[in-house]
Order: sequence, then C-alpha cells, then structure tokens
Amino acid sequence: MSDQSIVGELARRRRSVRRFKKNKFDLKIILECIDIAKEAPSGSNAQPWHFVVVENDRMKEELREVCENGEKKFYSNARGDLAEWLRKKGLTWKKEFLSNVPYIIAVFGYKKAPYSRESVWLAVGYLLLALEERGIASLTYTPPNRDEVAKLLKYPDDYRLEVLIPAGYEDGEKAREPRKNLDEIASLNYFGRKIDT
Repeated sequence: MSDQSIVGELARRRRSVRRFKKNKFDLKIILECIDIAKEAPSGSNAQPWHFVVVENDRMKEELREVCENGEKKFYSNARGDLAEWLRKKGLTWKKEFLSNVPYIIAVFGYKKAPYSRESVWLAVGYLLLALEERGIASLTYTPPNRDEVAKLLKYPDDYRLEVLIPAGYEDGEKAREPRKNLDEIASLNYFGRKIDT
C-alpha cells in the first residue's frame, strides 16, 4: 500500500533521534509546532494540554541530572527481555540529549479533564509531525521519575508530566526502525480476520 499524502510522507520519514546538534534556531518554529498540536481532538474539547518549552542551558542540565538519577535506578532494575533490548540498542542511563539539544518541550496534561492522557498524546502526535515537517528531529522521552522532573518545572498539582520532547537538528543520521506490515496490525470486523487488499 502506498501513500503519497503529506501526512503519510512525514510519518514514514520521522525517526526517534538521540543525537542533536547544539545549533540554536528561532523559538518561533517550536511555537508554530505547538500551535498545530493544539488543534488535536480532545475529550469534551477540554484541550487539557500544557507545553513548557525549556531553552535555558542550566535548566536543561538540571533536568538531565534529575532524569539520570531516575534512569540509574531503572537500568539497575531492568531484567530479562527489557535488559537485553536496552543492551542491543546501546542505551544506558546517560541522557546526553537532554543537555545537548536546543529545546526540550515538556508536555503536561490536566488530570481532571476527561480522557486527559489520551487527548494529550493525540496532541503529541500532531506535534511530532509538525516538527518533522520543519526538519526538526525529536524524541518522545518519558523519564522514570516524572514527578521529580515535573517539580523542576514548577507544575501545578492538578497537572501530570506526560513526556519530554527534545527538539533540534539531528547530529549524524540514524536509521529508521522497521515497522510491521499492515496485515500484521489490522483486521476486518474482528481481531485476527485478514483484510484482503
């Protein structure tokens, strides 16, 4: 199945990136992408998202330090398939991308809104494609100690940190992870019934 649409092209091009150039670019580009993200659908049209853009270098270093403290515990407890996958990917508790990237977008959700988490993640999807359209690489990074990270950003108690999105120009070129075929992930009328194409 081929898709020549702009959205299809962006979705197929986008990769999760962990190596960024330090080059600063206009904050206006990030704000344009957030302006697109806010167009996502949400439960009861509550629009429960809030985006905190971090550009201050000292603040990014503090975020990295707190995240890495949480990651050390996470990695020391990783076992079995997860530990093997992390090893094969070369991933460690070190999160250099948090201090090397020009911007980090922290995405919060208002906990009291209906379908808050689902709504916020729809907006995240819009945001990722908007960044990709502008040639800005990104990563959805969920620290294991989100509450500690959120405290640094002075969040209100009725909000929850969903994800940190480092955003910048890619340093080097990372291969895109393979995707499953459509017939592996889609069924007709009920789960497991093949769709004839």
